[in-house]
Amino acid sequence: MKEIINQGDKDTRSGFGDGLTELGRSNENIVALCADLTGSLKMNEFANENPDRFFQVGIAEANMMGIAAGLTIGGKIPFTGTFANFSTGRVYDQIRQSIAYSNKNVKICASHAGLTLGEDGATHQILEDIGLMKMLPNMVVINTCDFNQTKAATIEIANHIGPVYLRFGRPKVPNFTSKNQKFKIGEALNIKEGNDVSIFATGHLVWEALIAANELDSIGISAEVINIHTIKPLDTKTILRSIYKTKCAVTAEEHMLNGGLGDSIAQFLSTTLPTPIEMIGVDDTFGESGTPKDLMIKYGLNSKNIIESAKKAISRR
Repeated sequence: MKEIINQGDKDTRSGFGDGLTELGRSNENIVALCADLTGSLKMNEFANENPDRFFQVGIAEANMMGIAAGLTIGGKIPFTGTFANFSTGRVYDQIRQSIAYSNKNVKICASHAGLTLGEDGATHQILEDIGLMKMLPNMVVINTCDFNQTKAATIEIANHIGPVYLRFGRPKVPNFTSKNQKFKIGEALNIKEGNDVSIFATGHLVWEALIAANELDSIGISAEVINIHTIKPLDTKTILRSIYKTKCAVTAEEHMLNGGLGDSIAQFLSTTLPTPIEMIGVDDTFGESGTPKDLMIKYGLNSKNIIESAKKAISRR
């Protein structure tokens, strides 16, 4: 398998901004709305190039979701942008009633997700958003791992008819997926093959999973790494194919254990192929203020914990 190389650290939110700008140039039905965070969401270029298709709604996130739903009736494809906490928890009623229930073609794009929001602290570090959004009928849920994948996903969700939740982050992280990739909703990526344990990772934890897999290789444990960028619909075929081979798994995510990727995989496997699973995520607690690196270490969202969890999963086979 081709060696995976970090092409240089970049923030995933900039991938969203670049993707949105490209869409604005190629599709006149693309419109964008932001809740007073245009710079943070990297939406300035789109706004400057398309002033008649950009709506700055101010600090009124619920209103933004209602406007976005309405714009779809006229054939527009709205992309909303704000922090993940304000894209989901603050406006859940509007999303449920005005977007998901009527299957409106709104793309809910959420930056600053998870602990790596950092210093803003627990009030802004939503760790429940994947769970909230995946429970909504009609909603597609995507959690990208780097700049390139976020850009590709942003472009692709414009082609999907129906609501989408696209989750990405604030900090600069390794950029290691293909620059010219074609993003496919619902198709997980096997980025490192192995025989002893399957590591299913999403978002910022994909790179940590790769680090862990390389270290496991050095001690004679062959780890398979699957990049689960789409939480819903879940790629159950790829999951099963890997589990039939390894017979145990680790899940890794920057999200609450309850309601996250691990929950979805465990639910699927428990009724299909019961399997020893170790889950890495935040365990029923809020976050706190700190640097992204320090928080990931404190909450165990790193390669070290993935390695220990892999060993434990193997011992339970």
